[in-house]
Amino acid sequence: MKSFVKTIRVGSRSSPLSRAQVQEVLGSLQTHHPEVRFDPIWIETCGDLDQTTSLRSLEKTDFFTREIEERQLNGEFDVSIHSAKDLPDQLRAGLKVVALTKGLNPADVLVMREGDSIESLPAHARIGTSSERREVNLLALRSDLKCVEIRGPIHKRLGLLEEKNVDGVVMAEAALIRLQLTHLNRIVLSGECARYQGQLAVVARVDDAESARLFACLDTRERV
Repeated sequence: MKSFVKTIRVGSRSSPLSRAQVQEVLGSLQTHHPEVRFDPIWIETCGDLDQTTSLRSLEKTDFFTREIEERQLNGEFDVSIHSAKDLPDQLRAGLKVVALTKGLNPADVLVMREGDSIESLPAHARIGTSSERREVNLLALRSDLKCVEIRGPIHKRLGLLEEKNVDGVVMAEAALIRLQLTHLNRIVLSGECARYQGQLAVVARVDDAESARLFACLDTRERV
């Protein structure tokens, strides 16, 4: 007898990291529902296409989710998967988070070229980061460091490091784990990390009881 297969349409950003996140959710879900398969729809959002707007000037907006939310409400896919820290404070009306995963290591790390250390970096070394919070944590290590804003996917930011446009790049450890880049030379930064960093959020339409039921097994939030 042919086994039953349930296919779920999933919307997500198109970067390599986002694709790895979708596969992570699928793998976790299949431990509870092995019959499930994902049909992914990859989307470039305004946050992916706009590489000039400073993230320092943005609050928790829909900069990285706007197009996904619109297309989900239009019924183009059933659920969407996001880095939880990138979600706006308020989802668009008609959508809700149905699962917040356990996630991976939430630490921030400073990635440097092989052989470098925080002590050996030159005076006023240029460190790539778009986060004021991360900048504070960096300057606590060395007050002479010069933070410069960089944008783009992980491989682009690492390329700036290898090309010596910057002397270090601050990233989420969870991103390096998901992209199998933990061989890179890095140190963990102390201090506060972004809320929900390393966790993934599954979003469904509010009237989609089936998706809420299916993904409840991945939800780590306390039941009220």
